[in-house]
Amino acid sequence: MNPTTMTFGKAMNAGLRRAMEESDRVLLMGEDIGELGGVFRVTEHLKRDFGANRVLDTPLAEAGIVGSAIGLAMAGFRPVVEIQFDGFVFPAFDQITTQLAKLTNRHEGSLSMPVVIRIPYGGHIGAVEHHQESPEAYFAHTPGLRVVSPSTPNDAYWMIQDAIASDDPVIFMEPKSRYWQKGEVQTDERGLDLHASRVVREGSDVTLVGHGAMVSVLLQAAAIAEGEGTSCEVIDLRSISPVDYAPLVESARKTGRMVWAQEAPGHLGLGGEIAATVTERAFYSLEAPVLRVSGFDVPFPPAKLEGLFLPDADRVLEAVDRALAF
Repeated sequence: MNPTTMTFGKAMNAGLRRAMEESDRVLLMGEDIGELGGVFRVTEHLKRDFGANRVLDTPLAEAGIVGSAIGLAMAGFRPVVEIQFDGFVFPAFDQITTQLAKLTNRHEGSLSMPVVIRIPYGGHIGAVEHHQESPEAYFAHTPGLRVVSPSTPNDAYWMIQDAIASDDPVIFMEPKSRYWQKGEVQTDERGLDLHASRVVREGSDVTLVGHGAMVSVLLQAAAIAEGEGTSCEVIDLRSISPVDYAPLVESARKTGRMVWAQEAPGHLGLGGEIAATVTERAFYSLEAPVLRVSGFDVPFPPAKLEGLFLPDADRVLEAVDRALAF
């Protein structure tokens, strides 16, 4: 079958639809996800086609939404929760980190928690505070949670299905600026493992690594660098916890240099862990320290300043130049 071209958002919708068709235990819950189809229309028409008992419009109460999902999982359902915007997840933080993440361990493995929490995250849409944050490090730091982030429509389609099939809770980070990106989706050919990293561009001089919306920025930087005579390899992390380090370490040993990029602030961010682990595993192959490019250590600014806050190709290329200068 030929691949189908669709946007990231439509691929998410198609992946949710397929999971709901394959199991009547899959339920969707969230604010305005039914009649409206969600703020980003990811759940559009699913209430119409599956009914109000499987696509539930909830009150504006994130702690209650996640708490209800935990109860439904205990009863044998596979709830998929939508948090409308990244900054709205914190009222549910206690439910996620002290209950959802701990219950399987608390029951010595006898109780599974197949809950997926979808979180549109990141910038590039000109929104206000609480609507453009990148809170992935909070959840990656919490044992018991799986944390993933697709960057392409094909990954969106397959990874949401794999997340729903997981017996462990999955924090599903959706880069909201990519919802309108179009790409090919192989609906009859399963993608990579949910937690596999992927080399998306081969190169020999510097390795660029990121996840979500940053992947397209890294590819843009690599294309510019190629015109200047520098060959950059680009890796899409895909899974934030656990991290598939093998492709990163192999690439670092090949190129000798690595630049990590993230939208989140840098202090105690995912990039520090990536840098430390790659350095431990590939120390004798590195020609320069692993460098990090990130958002600044300040609250997310007003929309007119987001272009200064978010890493772009120029900031990535500046780090590439520093890496090459060692």
